[in-house]
Amino acid sequence: MKSVLVILTQANLANLQVHESLSATMVLATFGCEVKVLLQDAGLSLLHSELQFDQFKHAFKIASNMVDSFEFYDLSPILVEQKNQHNHFVTQTEQDIEFIEFNSEFIQSFDFVLYW
Repeated sequence: MKSVLVILTQANLANLQVHESLSATMVLATFGCEVKVLLQDAGLSLLHSELQFDQFKHAFKIASNMVDSFEFYDLSPILVEQKNQHNHFVTQTEQDIEFIEFNSEFIQSFDFVLYW
């Protein structure tokens, strides 16, 4: 079985690309790939699921709603770098989080890395 690390750096409400990235991640998990998701930078905002979609304020639907379904795709726990453990989005989330050291050894433990 191939292992894939998906690194998401796009903000929750930034653009349609984050929806496409999350959809592709879930498709990979559905079809037998061992997928781990690492949230970095603005991607940490995907942990904020208490937002309500308002079509007059937001151009795109809230991507964090898709992250809420990760447990059904065996995409939990969500990986977060150790240095971000005190980030507001991380401390306030109800998602299952695993803290990691992001280094070359960690990256090399995967067959493929997708960076979005």
